[in-house]
Amino acid sequence: MEVNRASLAGINTSFNTIFNGALGGVETTWNKIAMEVPSTTRENDYRWLAKLQGMRRWVGDRVINNVAKDGYKVENEAFENTIGVDRDDIEDDQIGVYNPLVADLGQTAAEHPDFLVWNLLKSGFTEACYDGQYFFDTDHPVIGENGDEQSVSNFQGGAGTAWFLLDTTRAIKPLIFQMRRRAQLTALINNTDPNVFMAKQFVWGVDMRCAAGFGLWQLAYASKQTLNSENYFAARAAMMSMTGDHGRQLRLRPNLLVVPPSLEKKALEVLKAERDAAGATNVAQGTAMHHVEQLLAA
Repeated sequence: MEVNRASLAGINTSFNTIFNGALGGVETTWNKIAMEVPSTTRENDYRWLAKLQGMRRWVGDRVINNVAKDGYKVENEAFENTIGVDRDDIEDDQIGVYNPLVADLGQTAAEHPDFLVWNLLKSGFTEACYDGQYFFDTDHPVIGENGDEQSVSNFQGGAGTAWFLLDTTRAIKPLIFQMRRRAQLTALINNTDPNVFMAKQFVWGVDMRCAAGFGLWQLAYASKQTLNSENYFAARAAMMSMTGDHGRQLRLRPNLLVVPPSLEKKALEVLKAERDAAGATNVAQGTAMHHVEQLLAA
């Protein structure tokens, strides 16, 4: 094949078709637990998470819920993945060997939000959320009915493999996926480009800007205790009993049990089995959906 403007344009069109097909063909899982928030600047400030309130009886003037002075900021990061195509391979009509690599550029770009969101959930025991506490912690500060600050826990404790119970029924989700610039394929295919002139390599690369952050800790409950019916129901009860500032009922609906592959059997026993280990009716059956996430594996 002659390497000229027309042939390179044809290859670029073909690569973009392959890339976009792979990008759109991936079934992602991050949106099971995270809401997508568009971003138009370097970082987004989520201090408003601390001031979510319910409806109140309108007596006198409106009560304005001011946002906190100290924000919770999620800064966008840039990510890239790049391949080089040797000029000799184009001349020798070997361009087809690069098609799987281009498809992989699209697949890994589509999967990248999964890596960000699920790894963030896994790090919730050691990273802080909007209230300054670890996302999963035993002493989140909440204002009680009498106006005094009290501690609320969304961590059951334990030292085993972590599992998570989430409420994903609300407009706000437990986690945030922040998109600044979607994945796009860019090419350096001019004969005068340094990569071609110096190394006889034509370059195709994908880049994107995005980030993941914590949403409302009240919508997520973690445990490192044994996953069984007793601990599962204790986690449900803890979530459904949570109140917001000034005793406001949150009416949480824990509907998703998330586990790593090592706890898949336990999750199925809790939520799918008709009878428990003692042969009695499994009263937990169908009380939540379950999701087995490979990215939570140790």
